[in-house]
Amino acid sequence: MTKPPARRKGLVLATLCATMFMAMLDNVIVNNALPRIGQQLHSGVSGLQWVVEGYSLVYAALLLTGGTLGDRFGRKRIFLSGLAVFTAGSAAAALSGSTGTLIAARMLQGLGAALLTPGSLSILRHVFTDEKERARAVGLWSGVSALGLAVGPVLGGPIVDTFGWAGVFWINVPIGVAGLLLAARVLPEFATRTRRLDLPGQALSALGFGALVYALIEGPTRGWTDTRVLALAAVATLALPAFVAVEARSAAPMLDLHFFRDRVLTGAAVSGFMISFGMFGAAFFLPLLMQDVMGWSPSDAGLAGLPMTAMIVVAAPLSAALTSRHGPRLPLVTGLALCATALGSLSLYGADARYPQYVWVLLTMGLGMGMTFTPVSITIMQRVDPARAGMASATLNTLREIGGVIGVAALGAVLSSRLTATLTESLHRLGAPAELGRHLPGTAPDSAAAFPAPVRDAVNAAFIDALHLALRCGGAALAAAALLVALLLRPPRGVTPTPAAGQPAPQPEAAHR
Repeated sequence: MTKPPARRKGLVLATLCATMFMAMLDNVIVNNALPRIGQQLHSGVSGLQWVVEGYSLVYAALLLTGGTLGDRFGRKRIFLSGLAVFTAGSAAAALSGSTGTLIAARMLQGLGAALLTPGSLSILRHVFTDEKERARAVGLWSGVSALGLAVGPVLGGPIVDTFGWAGVFWINVPIGVAGLLLAARVLPEFATRTRRLDLPGQALSALGFGALVYALIEGPTRGWTDTRVLALAAVATLALPAFVAVEARSAAPMLDLHFFRDRVLTGAAVSGFMISFGMFGAAFFLPLLMQDVMGWSPSDAGLAGLPMTAMIVVAAPLSAALTSRHGPRLPLVTGLALCATALGSLSLYGADARYPQYVWVLLTMGLGMGMTFTPVSITIMQRVDPARAGMASATLNTLREIGGVIGVAALGAVLSSRLTATLTESLHRLGAPAELGRHLPGTAPDSAAAFPAPVRDAVNAAFIDALHLALRCGGAALAAAALLVALLLRPPRGVTPTPAAGQPAPQPEAAHR
């Protein structure tokens, strides 16, 4: 392994931060474009969910494989390959003329992100060898990654207003090209390790999660008793436990279950999974509420998220300081509790709410999200030896992405089921066509603005009622997660937690290397 001289470390960090910012940005920037995509490509509810889920599902399914490929063929080589694929997928998405083509392009983006992400933290670990310097670099890397998630809605609105929905994908192309040129020059290459690909684990994870997400997305539309939905739910029920069993017995697993013998790592994994579950699920539907029910423009809806973005920026260094002083328990539990409070409180406001009334909810949500990102990364660095940092990072990132995938699918299923039931009854009472209940506000081919006022009001009222239920479910899940993480990270009785600036805790998985 050749380490770069000190003067190049800043360029390495800048390159990794820029590419991670782009990958995280793409997770959420598309949300503000969803109403326009629905109108112009005539996408229904499940189509829009797949535009979001296509990216996240492939990303989650192949992230661990990306880490394995980096170990085997070189982290720099796989990083560059992933960045090139992601950039090409972004261009293909921008040029899409149908929902199916757009979903396929999003999946290509997900493949690229899965290849470039695992090597990022591992490269940081090897380039920044001094513990204090490394902690600062990881903190900045985590903060920039979180910032990508935060500013996506803020950037997405003006871009959609100015350039149309394709603009949220074109923005990645110049960033990706610049990143490729810079990364090829400044990133060091590391010695490769011979490591077998875990093909059975890969196949079972992709099959299980794909079947689960498909069933959750299509269930409300096709009906929960539909033969295809039931068949795929059965496939997921069989494939996911089989995946766990295969990984437990594999000599070279893609998901090392020994990590979860460490309660602190387990607590970090639960935190990452549940924050994504609640926040990604809510972020999918809020632009539809603001733009199609409240009548906001994409720019206004995006700018409304600025307070949340500001709080994430403030909270990232704060959480790093708290983790260094007190360990990860305080910031993680606090962040989960704040996000649970924000989602539950957001369900108290309807279409007639004024922005100053609920801006405090956005501030709370941003603070909660910002409190969780950095402690998870620091926990990996402190409790896993360098040789396994790449796999640990990929494992935690995979669980975070899977949390987002399942959050959009599960909360979407709650919303869609409630919306369909409520709207079917309302439309029947009004004598309106029942097929209107298949569309969210603004996503029907003929805009809801063309409907009679009573029908439009019924559609909006049913959507808000269903959204409130989904938000409360998300808030309850995050509250339960906060309690679980508090228990997992509770220090043994009589032991005072002493955080680890530079001194990894005992690693129970060491015996299994």
